[in-house]
Amino acid sequence: MTKHYEPAKPGTKLAGYNVLAEIGRGAASIIYLVQDSKNKQIYALKHVEKHEPKDQRFLDQAIKEYEIGSKVKHPAVRSIEKLIKTRERLVSLKEVFLLMEYVDGVSVEKTPPTDMADSLVIFKETAAGLAAMHEAGFVHADMKPNNIVINEHHHVKVIDLGQACKSGTVKERIQGTPDYIAPEQVALQEITPQTDIYNLGATMYWVLTKTHIPTAMSSESDSLMSGIDKGLVERASAPSKLNPAIPEKLDELILECVEPDPDDRPVTMAEVRDRLDLIHAMVVAANDPKPAAIDDD
Repeated sequence: MTKHYEPAKPGTKLAGYNVLAEIGRGAASIIYLVQDSKNKQIYALKHVEKHEPKDQRFLDQAIKEYEIGSKVKHPAVRSIEKLIKTRERLVSLKEVFLLMEYVDGVSVEKTPPTDMADSLVIFKETAAGLAAMHEAGFVHADMKPNNIVINEHHHVKVIDLGQACKSGTVKERIQGTPDYIAPEQVALQEITPQTDIYNLGATMYWVLTKTHIPTAMSSESDSLMSGIDKGLVERASAPSKLNPAIPEKLDELILECVEPDPDDRPVTMAEVRDRLDLIHAMVVAANDPKPAAIDDD
């Protein structure tokens, strides 16, 4: 049964910040646009509240999100500035607030790029942000078009670290978005940088073809498909079959990223970033008009 949280009203204070508007909701959270009355800085404030014992996991998840987000410093990853906890009778944790960088923009899911060069810029900036997470020892674990926001400066911000974890984590339950989830996430195996590579590959596939790859999970039922054995997972067809404008090198990279076996994917996200950078340069060069020849006579 879905809970309905009573939102804070604009003009009131929450965790010491002035509430300007409600800007989003999650399974157990509300996100507000807030302002610090001292320096007038604008932030996003995520509010997670415990209503019953089973809600504790949402508080724990928010705390972990802060622990990871505060350690990853990269312009393509939304920063998390502060964690605020409220206790009931000074003992039991009642609610958690995350003070986050406010990202004024639109997700790639809502407004996907239509130009190949623009798409490649988005992909390589996203890969750069994820590579920074991996270098810090963490995995995003829920990379999808809705978690890539293009800000007012036309740059990528990777958002929502709610499912992020330390590299090598084995989760107790399946977490991820069915249309982008990696086989190892469904099989409750180690979450590694290769998991993000798969999720990003599935994201690139959808952005360029508007078609989802077959995964080990059904988006309709959230249940396992025929099996999670890597040999049984249906392979995606080449994205260029759906969009002939996709360059051959990009076609190859995407298919490598969504290999069912993590060992068959690119070794690092930095490699993915560098290959995307090279493909982008090739696309730009191919589209640039050739300079006219100069007649010295």
